Amino acid sequence: MTEIAFFDILRQGLWVAVVMSAPLLGVALVAGLTVGLFQALTSVQEMTLTFVPKILAMLVVFWVSMSAMTALLVDFFHGSVLPVVAGG
Repeated sequence: MTEIAFFDILRQGLWVAVVMSAPLLGVALVAGLTVGLFQALTSVQEMTLTFVPKILAMLVVFWVSMSAMTALLVDFFHGSVLPVVAGG
């Protein structure tokens, strides 16, 4: 395996990781901003109020997008990683 092929697969793997994590991170950002705004408007400073809604929102998004994430990862491995491992 040449350095160019290695870095190309590494670049593709990092892009797959970014695409897979974007929905979860986006929902965590929106949930955090929403709860933070609610806390600022009502002066409620409860620590679990920021944690629980973020976790619940991220679990829902993960559950909904799990099949798409799996398909993306399988396509990456079948298209990029396995041919290199098999020597092709």
